[in-house]
Amino acid sequence: MEFFTQGLLFIALFIFIIHSIETLAYAVRLSGARVKMIASALSLFNIMVIVSRLANMMQQPFTGSLIDNAPKENTLEFVEAQFRILIGASTLGTVFGIILLPTFVALFSRAIIHLSEEKGSVPSLMKRLFSLQYIKRGITHFSLPKYSYLQGTKMSEIPVKLFFVNMVITAIYTIGVLAALYAALLVPERGTTAVMASGLINGIATILLVIFVDPKLSVIADDVVNQRGSYNTLKSMSIMMVTSRLLGTILAQAFFIWGARYIAWFTKFIVMFG
Repeated sequence: MEFFTQGLLFIALFIFIIHSIETLAYAVRLSGARVKMIASALSLFNIMVIVSRLANMMQQPFTGSLIDNAPKENTLEFVEAQFRILIGASTLGTVFGIILLPTFVALFSRAIIHLSEEKGSVPSLMKRLFSLQYIKRGITHFSLPKYSYLQGTKMSEIPVKLFFVNMVITAIYTIGVLAALYAALLVPERGTTAVMASGLINGIATILLVIFVDPKLSVIADDVVNQRGSYNTLKSMSIMMVTSRLLGTILAQAFFIWGARYIAWFTKFIVMFG
C-alpha cells in the first residue's frame, strides 16, 4: 500500500496551517501593546484561537481515515509512521509561524486599528482585510526575522518554569487526537472509548494554557499599555513562548507512544465505571 497517500498529505497541510495560526496568535498581544489597544487585540486573538480549535476538530475525522485505510498487516507500525509525519507537520507549521511573526505584528497592528474603526464589526473587518487593496498593502509589510528584532530582549526576563510548562502543554495538545486514535489500535475492544478521550485531552491542555500561560502574558501586555512595563519585556516573553511551543511540538514525538499507552490504560477505568 502506498505510504504517502493524498489523505496523509492533506492532513499534514491542515495541521501545518493550524499550528501556523496558533503560533501567529502570539503576535496579537504584541500588536495590541504596540497600538495601545489591548481589549481590541484580545478580540482578534480570540477569533484566531476559535478558528484554530475549529480547524483542529475538523481534521479529526480525516486523521481517523488513515487508520481505516491502513493495511491489515503491520498496522501499528504503518499508522505510527504516518502519525509521526503529522507531528512533524506541526513542527514545520510552528517554524513557519515564527518566520512570519514580525510581519504579522505589523499586519495585526493595522487590523486592530481597523477593528476599532469598524466599531467592532468582525464581518466588516474581514471584508476590508481580504480586499485586493489591503492584500497588496500587506505584502509591503513582509519581512523575514532579523537579528535586530532580538535586540532589547533579555534572557533574564524569561521565567524558566513558564517556558517548560508551555512546552509540555503544547506537546500534550499536539498529540491529543493522534494518541487517542493510536490507543484505539492498542485496545480495539475499547477503541471507541479511547477515541472519545481526545476531546478530554485537548480540553485539559486548553484549560492549563488559560490558567498558567495566558494570564501572565496578558498582565505584561497591560503593563506595557499603562506604561508600567517595557515593550521589550513583552517581546522577550512572546519570543520565549513561540520557542517553547516549537520545542513542545518536538517533545510531542517522545510523548506520542507514551501518551497512547496511558490513554489505553485509562480506558480500563472508564469502562469499569461506565
